[in-house]
Amino acid sequence: MGIDLPVIWFAIIVFATLMYIVMDGFDLGIGILFLIHRDRRHRDMMINTVAPVWDGNETWLVLGGASLFGAFPLAYAVIIDAMAIPLTLMLFALIFRGVAFEFRFKATPAHRPFWDCCFIAGSLVATFCQGIVVGAFINGFPVVGRSFAGSSFDWLTPFSLFCGLGLVIAYALLGCTWLIMKTEHELQQAMYRRVTPLLLALLSVMAVISLWTPLAYPAIASRWFALPNLFYFLPVPVLVLLAGGMMLRAISRRAGHAPFLLTLLLVFLGFTGLGISIWPFIIPPAIDIRAASAPAQSQGFMLVGALLILPVILVYTFWSYFVFRGKINPDEGYH
Repeated sequence: MGIDLPVIWFAIIVFATLMYIVMDGFDLGIGILFLIHRDRRHRDMMINTVAPVWDGNETWLVLGGASLFGAFPLAYAVIIDAMAIPLTLMLFALIFRGVAFEFRFKATPAHRPFWDCCFIAGSLVATFCQGIVVGAFINGFPVVGRSFAGSSFDWLTPFSLFCGLGLVIAYALLGCTWLIMKTEHELQQAMYRRVTPLLLALLSVMAVISLWTPLAYPAIASRWFALPNLFYFLPVPVLVLLAGGMMLRAISRRAGHAPFLLTLLLVFLGFTGLGISIWPFIIPPAIDIRAASAPAQSQGFMLVGALLILPVILVYTFWSYFVFRGKINPDEGYH
C-alpha cells in the first residue's frame, strides 16, 4: 500500500492552520481586549505576556500558506483569486499590528494611545478577515476549468460577516483565558469578570452557525446527516456543551489553567465541525484534494523538507513557551 500524499499534505495544512489559530488567537485576542480594557499599566502587562513568543506564532500561517501553494496549487490559485481583498487586508493588518506592537514600547506617553489604537485596529481587522475567509470557504467557490469564476466580492455575504464576528469573539475569549492563566491580582480578576459573557457569546455564535449552515447549504446538511458522517459529527455539539459547562465551573472556582485549556477545546471542536463539513473538498463544493493536488513527485520532494522543518518548528515553539512559562511579573518587561 503506497503513501497517500494528498491526504498527508492536507493533514499538514490542517495542523498548521489549527496551530496558527490556537497560538496567534490569544495574541490577537489581547489586542481585541485592549478595546474594553484601558488601564495603561494593565495593557503593558497584557502585552508582556505574549512579547517573548508573539512573532513566532505566525510561523504556522506561513507554513500553511506555503504548503497550500506547493501541494495544492489549484486550491491556492482559486482561494487567492476569490479572497484577494480580505486576505490582503488581513496581511496589512498583521503588519500594521506588528509595527504598533513594537512602537508602543518606544513611544512617548503622549503618543502611546495612538499606537494602542493601531494595535487594536490591526488585531480586529486581521481577526475579522480571517473569520470572513472561513465563512466564504463554507459558502464555496465557483470554478470553471481551473479558474475561479466568481466575483471579487463573492465573500461579502451575511454568513461570512457573521463568521468574522464569531472569530473576533473566539479570539477575545482565548486572550481573556490566556491572561487569567498568566496574570494575578487586579488584571486577573478583571479577566474573570469578562470571561463568562465572552463564553456565552461564543456558545451562542456556535449555535447560530450550526443552525445556519445546514439550513442555507443543503449539500452540507446532507453530508452532516448521512451515514457514517452523522456518527463523526454527533459528538461535536455534545462535547461543546460539556466543555462549556466545565468552563463555567472552572470560572466559578477561579481555576487558573482550566479556562484556557477548555477554550482551546472549544476552538478545536469548532474546527472539527468545519472539517467534517467540507471533507474531502479543498475547494468546496466540488474539487477534492486529489483533483487539486500537485504531481506526486512534487509532493514527495516537498514532504522530505516538511519532515525536516516541522520538528524544528515544534521544538523551538515548545522551548520558547517553556522558558517563559508561569505568571508574568508586573515589574518586568521584554522590551
